[in-house]
Amino acid sequence: MKKSVTVLVGLLISVSLFLTGCGGSQGSQQADSKKASEKMKIGVVVKALNSDYWKLVEAGAKQAGDKLGLDVTVVGPNSETNVTGQIAMIEDQITKKVNGLVIATSQPASAIPVLNKAKDANIPVVLVDTDIPWDSKVSYVGTESFLGGKDAGNYLGKKLPKGSKVVILGGNVGDPNMDTRVNGCKEALKENGLEVATVQPANSERGMAVTVMENLIQSKQEFQGVFAANDEMALGAIRALEAARINVPVVGFDASPDALRAIKDGKLDASVAQDAIKMGYMSVESAMKAAKGEAVDQRINTGTKIIDKDNVDQKVEELSKALGKNIIQ
Repeated sequence: MKKSVTVLVGLLISVSLFLTGCGGSQGSQQADSKKASEKMKIGVVVKALNSDYWKLVEAGAKQAGDKLGLDVTVVGPNSETNVTGQIAMIEDQITKKVNGLVIATSQPASAIPVLNKAKDANIPVVLVDTDIPWDSKVSYVGTESFLGGKDAGNYLGKKLPKGSKVVILGGNVGDPNMDTRVNGCKEALKENGLEVATVQPANSERGMAVTVMENLIQSKQEFQGVFAANDEMALGAIRALEAARINVPVVGFDASPDALRAIKDGKLDASVAQDAIKMGYMSVESAMKAAKGEAVDQRINTGTKIIDKDNVDQKVEELSKALGKNIIQ
């Protein structure tokens, strides 16, 4: 009888431990599920996702999400001219009640009303890449575009004799970031004794830049160099110049993978590198801090650097490592 009682007690203890283990496992799963659902949500809306540059910003934002334990969503329209599409995406993020927003606005006048909606919903907004005159922003994270434009103008000043004329290709009309790059380049060209042949909008698009350059060539526009306010336009300009067998220095802006490949191939002279990955990362980090009520720097300059044949390999290695793949295969 004593033996039977001992066995029964042992069985009861085993069952109790088993049930406790199951309950612990279930409780752990519930805790993990709750933890996942409580992740802070950061919405990132860029100007477009049709270029390498914005894909690098996206990569940086997602790296921040992974490292900081955030739920990061990155969206953007099919082109930088699709302002209406971008506004709709910002409104969608507000509707989803994200904890913080990171925005690269295409047109300030169109964006400010929807940014005010975010403010009214108590969603902190960090501007990335493009700064705009909106007092309610938490922070601006990006390049000082005027200085980057000057970098391009100074580079052309070293490549061209005084009196040379430079074509400037700008972005979408009303895009303050592109306009600031153009103005910086114009100032540097003047300081270096060069002239602006013409400033033409090419909507930040490669195809549009081809058309603009073809028209300038056909109209017999005199020029000895080209500055494009982003790499997509620089690569479009090169295509038109090659077709016309015109060899002049071309400088882009962004140091995108396609531009780096063109520099290695000897087709593009240089590009002003922005740290797009750093922009994406630090803007998401700033939005997170603001959502937590922590202090955030009002302006974070991620810097610029001229990339040409002398340092292009180093830049390719840096970006390939950051993205985990060879970016110019």
